Amino acid sequence: MKTMWAPWRIEYILGEKEEGCVFCLAKDVNTELTLFVGDQTMVVMNKFPYSNAHLLVCPIRHVSRLDQLSMQEMGILTKTVEQSIEILKKVMNPDGFNVGLNLGKVAGAGVEEHLHFHIVPRWFGDVNALTVFADVRVIPEHILATHANLKPHFDKLDPKTWE
Repeated sequence: MKTMWAPWRIEYILGEKEEGCVFCLAKDVNTELTLFVGDQTMVVMNKFPYSNAHLLVCPIRHVSRLDQLSMQEMGILTKTVEQSIEILKKVMNPDGFNVGLNLGKVAGAGVEEHLHFHIVPRWFGDVNALTVFADVRVIPEHILATHANLKPHFDKLDPKTWE
């Protein structure tokens, strides 16, 4: 049997678990993984990413379904997704993206009570033998380093210019 060491995970395993919605907490506290908080949308890094720079984009308002959004909220949410993709293209240079929603627990939603889009950058060759044979993903950069690279670009976003 082979062992893969991930000592940074012990903080999550042994640390206190926060109560409440992770997105509402990230908005109110502006956590180390928060990249952008606007009047209607926010962008945070996924704490448990599928790939490097896996982002989550959600409305500020705590809703679980698309039909609960106004047309304006839907438009701003979609624009935030689009702007996030443009930043990722510039900073991370991926070959493509997976973008989508997991609506409901059966569909894979880890936080089903607060609607959120996943933006997963993809690179040729990012699925390797570890993923296929050992069900292990390798994230090549520390999440806080990725945050530091992305944050200055998100700080320049001005949703007032999107309307």
